Formats: sequence, structure tokens, C-alpha cells
Amino acid sequence: MDERDRGLQARLVDVGVDLVTREGVQALTLREIARRAGVSHGAPRRYFPTHLDLLSAIARQGFIDLAHRATTAIAHTGTSPRAQIESVVRVYLDFARTERGMYELMFRHDLLESNRLQLRNTSLPLFGVFVDLVARARPSSATEPAVVAGALWANLHGIAQLWGWGSLQLTTGSEDVEPLLRTVLDAHLGPEAR
Repeated sequence: MDERDRGLQARLVDVGVDLVTREGVQALTLREIARRAGVSHGAPRRYFPTHLDLLSAIARQGFIDLAHRATTAIAHTGTSPRAQIESVVRVYLDFARTERGMYELMFRHDLLESNRLQLRNTSLPLFGVFVDLVARARPSSATEPAVVAGALWANLHGIAQLWGWGSLQLTTGSEDVEPLLRTVLDAHLGPEAR
């Protein structure tokens, strides 16, 4: 693939990222991405043989962005594993709130299951960082760090989804997500040492 082809391939992904950010997952058709990229509606197939391939390339950018945000947050948090986990948790929830369309695309089962463009190779390292932080926060736990991290992540994902839909605000009677976060962290990591 020459430089011109790589440029067009990257432009298609960039247009897709912009489109999902502005208009959500439902706007991500091959035809619309091609139109906004200024190419024929068949041009994306040259670089992305299937719609899933293009969606995976767009989702990959979301995982790269989320990983960068998490890494930056960890670097600015200090050395306490629990504080670093709290920082990553907040980044994750903020990403889900501010990048709603991308967040929805990133966790589509069909994309993750198909592993188009090695999407798992982009998403799993971020989870690996989370597992490592959990292992450092709970060094004497009998439960495998990956299991604790998975349960914590599932709780966070649920909070992100339900908060985004407005359900948790309704059921808790509060617009403050902090008590939920503290409860989830205490449930999975144990109460914070005071």
C-alpha cells in the first residue's frame, strides 16, 4: 500500500471517528463515511473489505484514545494502586459520558467477537493495566486479580450504561455518581485504608 492509499485509509477512519463522535453509531454507514471523505461509495471497500473491518478500525481508535487517557491519568496520580484505579475508573466513566457513540461502538459484541483488525490486541492491554493495578491493590487476595478486575469492570460498565440512560439518577435520587463509585471500589478492593 503506497502513501496515498495509507492517507485515504486513515482519512476514512478519521471521518468515521468524527461521525461517531458527532452523530453516534447509527450514522456509521459505508456510504456516509465515503461521502464525507469525498470518495465514491465503493472506495472504502478497497481498504476495508467489510463494514465490520471499517467499524473495527474506528473502534480501535477509541481504544487507543481511552488507553492514552488512562495512562496519562495513572502517570499523574502518584504511586498508590488504589488511587491509580480510582483515576482510571473516573477516566472510563468520563469517556463513556463524553464519547457516547464511540463507547457504544467499542463494546459492540460483533466487533469484539470477530476480532477484525486484531481489535482485541488494542483492547486487552488496557484491561491488562487494570488487572495489574488490582493485583497491586490487593496483594494478599485469594481471588485472581483478573477475576476481581473483570467484576469491577463489569460494574463500571453497568454504571456507565445506566448513568448514560439516566436510570441510576432516577433510582438513587442523586446526580452525584461518587457514592456509587466509592461503593463499587470498596466492594471489589475492600474499604479504603484511612
